[in-house]
Parts: sequence; C-alpha cells; structure tokens
Amino acid sequence: MRRFLLLAHRVPPAGNFTLNDLAGGAGRMDEVARAVSTAFTLSNDLRRDTEVTILFVAEPPPRARRIEISGARVRFLNPDERSTAALLKNALTRAVEFPREFESSPGLRVAPSDPPADLARFLALPGAVWLTEDGAPIEDWRSATGDLAAVVSDPYDPTGPEADQLRASGVPRLSVGPRSLRTSQVIDLVHRALDGREPTVATKG
Repeated sequence: MRRFLLLAHRVPPAGNFTLNDLAGGAGRMDEVARAVSTAFTLSNDLRRDTEVTILFVAEPPPRARRIEISGARVRFLNPDERSTAALLKNALTRAVEFPREFESSPGLRVAPSDPPADLARFLALPGAVWLTEDGAPIEDWRSATGDLAAVVSDPYDPTGPEADQLRASGVPRLSVGPRSLRTSQVIDLVHRALDGREPTVATKG
C-alpha cells in the first residue's frame, strides 16, 4: 500500500473559497488538487493501491479538517485540478454541518482533525517516511513490509511544531532530489521510484 499525507497550510478548512481563484484566495488549493490527482491517476485508470490523507490545518481544532481518499473505492475523481478541487471543496463545505466523520462521496471521508494526533497516527504506519529536500535518496530506501506512508507538505514548509514532531518521530527522511519541487512532482517521482521496483509484465510482440 502507498499512502501519502499532505499538510495543507492555507486552504480554508470550511471550504469557503472560489474555484476561480485556486492559487490565491483558496490557499494554493490548485497544488493540493494537483497532488491528489497525481497520486491516483494513471493513463486510463486509477492507482487502487494508493490512499491520500489531507490535513487542512489553516485553523486549529475543532475547525481543522481531515480528508481521506481511498483509491480502491473513490469515484468522480478526474485528472484536472478544477474538478478535483470541486470534489474536495464539496467535502469541506458539507463538513461544516456535520461534526462527525462521514463519507461525502464514494471513497472520500471527511472529519474534524486534531492535526498533531492525526500526524502521529500516520507516522506510526508501516513504511512511514518524511519527504524533504535534505533527505536520503529514495532510490536507496527499502520498506520491510513493502508499504510506504509518506508525509509531504504543500508549497509551504512544515511549521516549526510540525517539523519538530516529524524529527522527534524518528522516521527516515527521504528525498527525490536536491531541488524544491512542487508537491505533485514529488509524488510523481515517488511513484516512479516505486514502480521501477515492481516486476515488469511481459508483452507479446
């Protein structure tokens, strides 16, 4: 299983933003949506072995939100960032009226978040790592279970408390390269590194 946890620092957790300004007033929801799309979409299918958790931490509890997306069950997920942003916005908007966890659409669950607690639970998963520019090359990393649970940030660096928690967890710090890349690019390169370890399927020629 491949799991990604995305820290979204400026997206309004109540979903009160317009789809016409994803890069501005929506707090870089454009990159969050692009990262979700990249995590799941293949040429003509979805990655069914992938899950994405997004922590919307622009406001503290009880207004912070957590969205969990399962590749095995998700529907209505398209490759373009606007429709993905609309799917996430709908979940956040509906969550304002529901104080408990619920499924806003097939394979997409939304709930109130205690970000440090949610991050701690994720870091306890098999294959937990922190993706950061100064980490070890992901090509050299191997998971004992074959699983990956990778923490990645949106276009903004983790906050001081988040970085402290990540460091204190002791999980490996991995990198896809020395440059600061977009979140979606990082996820794409992680998939490429792990795909390259899978057995190739022989084709008839």
